[in-house]
Amino acid sequence: MLRMAEVVVDTNVLLVADGKHGDATDECRLACIERLQSITQTGTVVIDDGFRIVREYQNKIDPNKGKGVGAVFLKWLLQNQANPRYVSYVALTEGETDRYGEFPVAALEDEFDPPDRKFPAVANAHPAKPAILQAVDCKWLRWWEDLGCAGIRVEFLCPGDICRFFRAKFPDVPMPDLP
Repeated sequence: MLRMAEVVVDTNVLLVADGKHGDATDECRLACIERLQSITQTGTVVIDDGFRIVREYQNKIDPNKGKGVGAVFLKWLLQNQANPRYVSYVALTEGETDRYGEFPVAALEDEFDPPDRKFPAVANAHPAKPAILQAVDCKWLRWWEDLGCAGIRVEFLCPGDICRFFRAKFPDVPMPDLP
């Protein structure tokens, strides 16, 4: 079976798929569900070798109790973590807490929520520069262009929702373009 390209999956994709983001539309939830299911069938997820991403997933979702697609995805990830066909690891160099030598755009690092910094760092550390899947964290609309200039693509699974959240959170800021 032909494998899809590698991807880095932001935690909010799992949460939306599990229905744990009440403001996300059904369309957004379906997009997240479909993408997570396609990764388990034909994709490869990229994580860090220090399991920072996995720990964040586990702090938000219990793969042993949850029945949603996000929980199923996490369980699949844990079951396949030793299989390079499904899971690819990169090493991160962490100086201070939540600061990585692999962060692709130094000027943006302070703008990122500290727990989110690992996602672009992981994408940048991987030789293929995999896309970061993003569902509803609207702050990423302000960063995707600079990340793109550094070779990191952000794929917005829920463009309508993320724009709606951006307008609500930043009413006085012009709406950024989507990729």
